[in-house]
Formats: sequence, C-alpha cells, structure tokens
Amino acid sequence: MTNFNILPNRRNPNHLNKWTWYPKDILPMWVADMDFPAPKPILDTIHKAADQGVLGYELPSLALKQTVAARMDKLYKWKVRPEAVVATTGIVSAFSVAARIACTPKRGVLIQTPVYNEFLEVQHNIQIPQLDAPLVKQIKGNIIHYEIDWTAFEKQVKHAGMFLMCNPHNPLGIIFPPKDLLRMAQLCIKHNVLIVSDEIHAELLLGGKKFTPLATLSAEIAKHTITLIAPSKTFNTPGLFCGFAIIPDDKLRARYETEVSHLRLHVSSFGLFAAQTAYSGKCDSWLSELRAYLTANRDFLVDYVSAHMPDARLTNPDATYLGWLDFTQTNIHGSPFEFFLTHAKVATREGLLFGPGGAGHLRINFGTSRKLLTQALERMRKALLKNVNTQ
Repeated sequence: MTNFNILPNRRNPNHLNKWTWYPKDILPMWVADMDFPAPKPILDTIHKAADQGVLGYELPSLALKQTVAARMDKLYKWKVRPEAVVATTGIVSAFSVAARIACTPKRGVLIQTPVYNEFLEVQHNIQIPQLDAPLVKQIKGNIIHYEIDWTAFEKQVKHAGMFLMCNPHNPLGIIFPPKDLLRMAQLCIKHNVLIVSDEIHAELLLGGKKFTPLATLSAEIAKHTITLIAPSKTFNTPGLFCGFAIIPDDKLRARYETEVSHLRLHVSSFGLFAAQTAYSGKCDSWLSELRAYLTANRDFLVDYVSAHMPDARLTNPDATYLGWLDFTQTNIHGSPFEFFLTHAKVATREGLLFGPGGAGHLRINFGTSRKLLTQALERMRKALLKNVNTQ
C-alpha cells in the first residue's frame, strides 16, 4: 500500500518548482503536478538507466510504441497500430505542432473556455485566430457544472482549422459523454476541421467514472483526429517531458511527423524509459490506490467548501486532481487568487488565465496530502471570515 499522506521535501533552494516559486510561508496549490512520488517501478527504471552510466541519445523504440498501443487496447479496446504512435516532448508542444499543420491566418483554433491556459497561447505562438465557444455554467446549490453551447460551437467551427478539445477537461473536471463527443466530431468533419483531443487526464478518473476516447467512436472520426496522451499527469512525471500523439491516418501522421522533424522536438531518454514502465501495467496497483485517494480528497474539498464557505461554489470533478472554485457571490472584491495569496498565504491558479468565464474563479490542486489540503482550506476559510468581519 502506498502512503499518500507522506510527502517528500521539495524545498531545495537551488531548484525552482511549485514549492520554491513563492516564499516559504505560502502553501503551493497552483501548478498541475502532484506532491506524491512517482511509482516505484518508474523510479527503479530511472535509477537503472542512470546506473548504467551512459546518458546517450535514445529514440522511441518499436517496443515502446507497442506498449502504448497495448495500453489503449487494455483500457478501451482501441486497436491502435504501433506505427500510429508518435512520441512528443509533451502535450503543449504536441498540439502546437498540430496547429502549425492545420491552421492558417484565416482558419484558426477553436477552444472551449474556460480551459487549460496553454490552449490560449496557441494563437500567439502560431500567429492564428482564436475562436471561442465558451462552455455554459449551470448551477445547482453550490455545485457548478458546465455544458456545451451548441449554437456557439456550430458558429465558430465553420471558421476553424483545428478544434482543440480538453477531455477530461482542465480545469473543470468534465468527462464529455459519447453523445456530445459524437456531435462535436461530426460538426468538425463536416467543415473539414482537424480534431486534436488532449486526453492527458484520461486515467485520473474519480469515483469509478469511465472514459471514452473520441477516436474510438468511429473509423471516420479516428481518421480526422489526433489523440494526445502522456504518462506525466497520471504517474506524476511531468518534468520528463514525454507524451504521445496517436494518429491513425497515414497521410495526416506523415505531415505531423515532418513538422516534428523540422522543429527538432526530441524526447529525453529518461522520458522514454519512464513511459515504457508507466504504460506496461507495472504501476496499475499504485494508480488504483491513487484514484481512491484523489477521490477522497475531491469529496473532502467539495464537502468542506459546501460547509464552511457557503457563498462559494465549485465543481465536483469526474476526473483530474483539479478543483474549480467560483467566488463571484462572495465578499471578495477583485481577484480571489490575489485575495487568498495575500490574506491566506495560499497560492492557487488565477481564473482569468483560463479565458472568458474565469474572472472571480480560481483553480486549486488537490493532488496532495489530506493534511496539506486541510491546512489550505482552513486558511482560506479564516481569510473569508476575517474579510466579512472587517467590512
């Protein structure tokens, strides 16, 4: 059994990470990596590679591609040919490459805000238009949920070269149902829009939820889709910068690989070694325990906010380790991120970074020990209470 209550010390003053970005009195609940050590089989693999002594060049092997393909078959009964798997230096570079081959100054990238902040950077990095189809907030008590605005989606998709989808969704924790995936995919195909599905959180399922990759819905959809996966979020290895683009269509994959080659996007050897172990199945018992711990943390977060921050609202995510909190109905004036950083000494993620609909919101990372999560929420509760009493 893994004890997720015990965290390693990452406060090395010579390293710049989530724990050293802010002063020591700030609890870091912001960037999306977990505080837990990676599974022992991955650590053993990296130790073995280091002990061998030669830190030379490594290329993605056929064995690694076969392992990725086997993982898709095991999880989803998705028959992926090994040659359809392209190693990437992570998800952000992977969807940036896709934008370079699919978009033009007249046909931009379609996104559903509020969404992972790096999605909003594509327009600047590639110099293309950004087309927004904002998700619509639904409120039930203090729980918020978001749904697709089909009118906005159908209007914007006509002008897109690429639809960049986040599923499971960061920061909202949504797992889009197959019927919605099918409708979005059909609209994209109708207008000759490439679908790029960021599914990096697909294995971080909470409370027994199930996940369906978009490309599994039909051969026609798979032909028009680039699916992006990585072991980095699931097994907490983001610093190794290794992901995969699954591209079943030969012509599309050839265009993609050509662009990857032009940009010289080489994956690190340790990233490749870790991915082989992560997707081999050796870490699955650890992952099962992690899901249970994260589900309990999610439930604690929802219950705590509901009981002790009655004017705040939040999502009840089906996946990820990210909570989305809405403080627009509270006594906070201005940014809740700034408020809690200053008055609670808790660093979260500014909601505005995620695009339209993010004002008055923040993202919090509950991929940490229950003790640390409790401390952060207690500080936030006290800051809100003190703010009420001083007004």
